[in-house]
Amino acid sequence: MMRAILVGLQTKDKTEKEVKYSLNELEGLVKALDGKVIGKLYQKRDSIDPATYIGKGKAKQLKELIEGTKADFVIVDGELSAVQVVNLENIVMVDVYDRTDLILSIFSERAKTKQAKLQVELALLEHELPRVYGQKGKKLSRIGGGFKTKGSGEKIGEIKARTIKDRISKIKKELKEIEKQRFEQRKWRNKNPNILKVSLVGYTNAGKSTLLKRLTKRETFISDQLFATLDTKTSYIQFPDIPQKILITDTVGFVQNMPQELMDAFMVTLEEIQEADIILHVVDVSDENWLKKVEAVEKVLNEIGALDKETILILNKIDKVIPSKEYLDATDETLISNGKKAIVVSVEKGWNLEKIYEILKEKALEYSKKLVVGG
Repeated sequence: MMRAILVGLQTKDKTEKEVKYSLNELEGLVKALDGKVIGKLYQKRDSIDPATYIGKGKAKQLKELIEGTKADFVIVDGELSAVQVVNLENIVMVDVYDRTDLILSIFSERAKTKQAKLQVELALLEHELPRVYGQKGKKLSRIGGGFKTKGSGEKIGEIKARTIKDRISKIKKELKEIEKQRFEQRKWRNKNPNILKVSLVGYTNAGKSTLLKRLTKRETFISDQLFATLDTKTSYIQFPDIPQKILITDTVGFVQNMPQELMDAFMVTLEEIQEADIILHVVDVSDENWLKKVEAVEKVLNEIGALDKETILILNKIDKVIPSKEYLDATDETLISNGKKAIVVSVEKGWNLEKIYEILKEKALEYSKKLVVGG
């Protein structure tokens, strides 16, 4: 088991609450790799130290903490340069990783389809390429073999930069071919008047996969951890009294400070959201930071040009907030959601799921009438 020390840094542009929240999320990412956080180190300074990120004094304190806890890794809640990694490792004498390394490791483990594996490999190579010149590139033990550029134990820094660049180029070509195929599939779907397209979006572990399973009554992998599923999943609902088939697509969960390399690599997946007729934004309301997470998702939706689409907030996991279903009648969704269209549900217990069905059926009927008028 990976035994990790987490390191957070509060600079002038961050509050203490924001840093602690981010560190808690980082702990969730470690748990998603079956790791254990055995200590946290928090540093407050005006700016990031260019040599060691946290400064030499704090780095020496970190070394003492590692020696006392017998930690295997240090994970910094930020983006480290090659120089910072080398200097920190020389001081603390264990492997040092940053937030992006950790997320890439999770994505590497979770990727199942060819497209997802290529996207993760691309993100990994683009993240490591700048480090090749400054240090021996490396990976968490969770990033195993399977990528064509390396074997299970091979260090990425030992591969020449030119080889990495060639591989990046090849992956991009392969992804373009896959995207062409997906584009043709979507084009057919868009031409089909009997399909209403719904996208599930939300923060990772908000309950999207569980909702997909419940609504469509089809099996899908579910786990209570961050980034349990990566690949886009599509299923459908067919109401007996209307011709429209409701196509529901689950997308990869969001996370704050998502690495840019992954945002770029997974843009193909996010294109499913751009073409949706309706977005169901699934939110875990039992999380005290759920409003912040809504903002994080909406920021990404804005970046891909999907924020203006009709969106319904699915305020999930209400069973962790109220003692029984009877209390739902007294719940004011508009008050909770700051005036946005919302439904309070417990996907796990099945509370209020009929309201989601009602809205989807209503939207499918509206869509049907538009087609008749248009035709």
